[in-house]
Amino acid sequence: MKRSEINKLIDESIGFIESHGFNLPPFARWTPSDWEAKKATSQEIKDNMLGWDITDFGCNRFDERGLIVLTLRNGNQHDKTTYPKPYAEKLLISDENQETPIHFHWSKMEDIINRGGGDLVVELWNSNAHEEKLDTPVTVSIDGTVHTFAAGEQITLTPGESITLIPGMYHRFYGKQGTGRVLIGEVSAVNDDNVDNRFYEDLPRFPEIEEDEPARYVLITEY
Repeated sequence: MKRSEINKLIDESIGFIESHGFNLPPFARWTPSDWEAKKATSQEIKDNMLGWDITDFGCNRFDERGLIVLTLRNGNQHDKTTYPKPYAEKLLISDENQETPIHFHWSKMEDIINRGGGDLVVELWNSNAHEEKLDTPVTVSIDGTVHTFAAGEQITLTPGESITLIPGMYHRFYGKQGTGRVLIGEVSAVNDDNVDNRFYEDLPRFPEIEEDEPARYVLITEY
């Protein structure tokens, strides 16, 4: 991805999030010089990877396969003494037909919440001990009610609805065509995106960046 694209996406994301009445923490707007000035007091943000995460999953087709993530709070799987927080919260943005590819998490349980905008489509699959994707019915909780779906069936979450995903459950999601960009919330156990993503395809979690203009923001991989 180009740095100019990342800068523009974050600018647009701040406006989109705040248009839904969600106020952002100060670090969402910090520039590289702000990060440098606050180096001594921002170690928790850096260690727990709070902040912006823009990815095209290494495909160079962000509009088709990509995700905007802002991690608001998180604990630390590797240092629970310094950072005992047992939960994480993120905001995600997915455009119409913009896929987050099929993956699961080994340890993280999460609620995926449609916070506003368009409808969110989620597809689910069970997995086995060999991490194979199964063609068996998937039982899942949607806002406290139990539902069973065929493997890969399209599940539509309208604004306000949420779904609970357990470890080992393959999933992909995208904005439903014709309904607009989706503001997604994620509430979960502590998250480490370096070690807890099992993509069905061999995909990188973070993109390579072409520096075609100066960075206006700092990504979680650049601390």
